[in-house]
Amino acid sequence: MTLSQLGQEQLEREIDRHFAAGPDAVNDPAAMTAFLALRSALERGQVRAAEPDAAATSGWRVNAWVKRGILLGFRLGALEEMPAPEVGASGPAPALTFVDKHTYPARHFTASAGVRIVPGGSSVRAGAYLARGVVCMPPMYINVGAYIDEGTLVDSHALVGSCAQIGERVHLSAAAQIGGVLEPVNACPVVIEDDVLVGGNCGVYEGTIVRKGAVLAAGTILTRGTPLFDLASGEVIRASAGLPLVVPENAVVVPGGRAVNKGKGREWGLSLYAPAIVKYRDGKTDLSTMLEDLLR
Repeated sequence: MTLSQLGQEQLEREIDRHFAAGPDAVNDPAAMTAFLALRSALERGQVRAAEPDAAATSGWRVNAWVKRGILLGFRLGALEEMPAPEVGASGPAPALTFVDKHTYPARHFTASAGVRIVPGGSSVRAGAYLARGVVCMPPMYINVGAYIDEGTLVDSHALVGSCAQIGERVHLSAAAQIGGVLEPVNACPVVIEDDVLVGGNCGVYEGTIVRKGAVLAAGTILTRGTPLFDLASGEVIRASAGLPLVVPENAVVVPGGRAVNKGKGREWGLSLYAPAIVKYRDGKTDLSTMLEDLLR
């Protein structure tokens, strides 16, 4: 079932109305109905917290109403045990129990969804979208509002934060951290576009956009306040008032350091972390990522 444009506009109005009601929304059954409709649409990939938009400066448009709807779900939620003990059950409690808002249980997948979740302690929260062909290696976690497109691999100990947008054929390597964002609601989430390789122990935060085909070497950290030094072009890439940090298409980024040239920093021989683009992706770089196809 698809969500028509008219239906989406009506859902947006309902979400905004109940969000504006504040605590009073908790006592309105229509608020829960609207939230559950949004959560279902998120899980089907019919609505997104952010989506490609050629007219936007960054190439991405934030759907602030979706983020308001996700926050509404937390407001409406009540703490409950997960999984809840069966009525009339006797004997010891389940070995693993959790306590969270009942509006955001863990998602349940069947083989028909085409998503491969390898056994071993992974969790996908309700309200996240995983396309067919996504592979999840344990343990990993995907938070509400995240969108993960076809053929992406989420490796062990990787985190996909709230509302993060992950493209097709992305490899999030072991212990990669993709930051989430719900507030402020107009803030762009982290975006990892198609065919990006995110190396082990990388951290991408604060709305950073990584363009198609880029490679982040192991240990690279990118934030809004991180300048990115492009050795190939001689430019320094920074976030601005209206634009987050944007890693160019096919850039190969590695961790680096920049010497401190004044004060005690110079006296002590210190350097500051400074990620650098050492080159742009070529045939040789692609050979090093061919292993992806063998793992699927």
